[in-house]
Amino acid sequence: MRPNILIVPGLGNSGPQHWQTLWEQQHPAFLRVEQHDWEMPACRDWVAALDEAVMRHEPAQVVLVAHSLACVAVAFWANQHKRPIRAAMLVAPADSEADGFPAGSTGFTPIPLAPLPFRSLVVASTTDPYITDVRARQLAQAWGSDFVSIGAAGHINADAGFGEWEEGLELLQRIS
Repeated sequence: MRPNILIVPGLGNSGPQHWQTLWEQQHPAFLRVEQHDWEMPACRDWVAALDEAVMRHEPAQVVLVAHSLACVAVAFWANQHKRPIRAAMLVAPADSEADGFPAGSTGFTPIPLAPLPFRSLVVASTTDPYITDVRARQLAQAWGSDFVSIGAAGHINADAGFGEWEEGLELLQRIS
């Protein structure tokens, strides 16, 4: 059975040149999880929207593709809802506990450190301004996720030069 791919953007949503948006345009079966507030998010609202999106499908066939703050939302969701999803690809998780984390979001701390109850992969960069390489590895280990570092790649977004990101699609195929 073919998995249901849910695109889960982070703070600010994913713009028109972001790999998440391009993937969604190129693959009509990929569906975006919409949030009420992309700029001043409340974790409880993001978790509720994520759960609602997952429950529109057979959870065992759902693969989440989260970016940035959405990775933290996935960890909160997994702690609150024990849904048996297929897998999650967590790209460039943002460290919502860091001093330099953008203001305006609420409820995204402390980051849950319990193992995720599904297969997961954390993809990180050694030069991400929103998380250190060491912290990304710590989160991956705590969550029981496989870990892939793609080197000096910024925040793995359009600003860092990641448009279609074919390598990301290959990583997604590995876990889905």
